[in-house]
Amino acid sequence: MATIQNQENISSYQEQIKKGVTDPLPYDRLMIYYRKEKEYKKELQVINRALEIFGKQLKRQQQEMFKGVKSTSTIKKLSAQISKFTGLTDKKGNHSFIPGPIARWTKRKATVEQKIKK
Repeated sequence: MATIQNQENISSYQEQIKKGVTDPLPYDRLMIYYRKEKEYKKELQVINRALEIFGKQLKRQQQEMFKGVKSTSTIKKLSAQISKFTGLTDKKGNHSFIPGPIARWTKRKATVEQKIKK
């Protein structure tokens, strides 16, 4: 059962998540709370929201890299070659490096989905 302080924190985290904050702290804290309370469906909702928000942020950052560049095709080709050479992408061009908490949340999502199935 949540204490009054926990309930206030939870409400604050939920508000931040509704706003689409790009700080991983409220998502992580809310996931931890739901995990401890064994409320896996709520935890899964938070994970999905976090992956949605941070996925959009990652795409925006990638688009910003090429914004204002006149010859984007040459730069994209060079960027793809560098990424492949450094191991950030595989031979097919798929990203092998997932930045930030996205990888951790994706792994946790699979675990939560297994718990819900049981």
